[in-house]
Amino acid sequence: MYENYPSAAGGNQMPEPAPPSAPPTSVQTAVRLMYAGAVVSTISFILGLATISSFKHSLKNKYPNYTSQHINSLVTVEIVVVVIVGVIGVGLWVWMARMNAKGRNWARITGTIFFGLNTLDLLGVFARSASAISAVFAIVIWLIGLGAVIMLWRRDSSAYFKRQEIVY
Repeated sequence: MYENYPSAAGGNQMPEPAPPSAPPTSVQTAVRLMYAGAVVSTISFILGLATISSFKHSLKNKYPNYTSQHINSLVTVEIVVVVIVGVIGVGLWVWMARMNAKGRNWARITGTIFFGLNTLDLLGVFARSASAISAVFAIVIWLIGLGAVIMLWRRDSSAYFKRQEIVY
């Protein structure tokens, strides 16, 4: 015995999966905030590279007995750290924005964890008495993250993420 094969004329056609729904306004706002976070992080990253010479000057003042080779080595390490942290930071903002726009619940949770880590970093900025411009950028980036997290955990956002889990 055999079953009829679904035909194009109708009858036993398999239902097509529902297209993913568009993100609600709260998720769209969160995604925009994340892209804004990437932009502000990029500016902060560029300013961090631009102020390397002042870092070198402060090292010379703080450690007058260090040789110029030692100072240059420390500056090189600082440049590498700024570049790695800057590129990763901007990349994470963009990645989280894209994945949250698609309704990936793991991205909402991961973004919230990143915000928690950023909160700890903000506390570190104040603990190590960073420059005023660094503190301003850290606060702005933190506020952007706060806004994004609040938008991601609103009721309409949660409903969207649950619907996307079913489709996904």
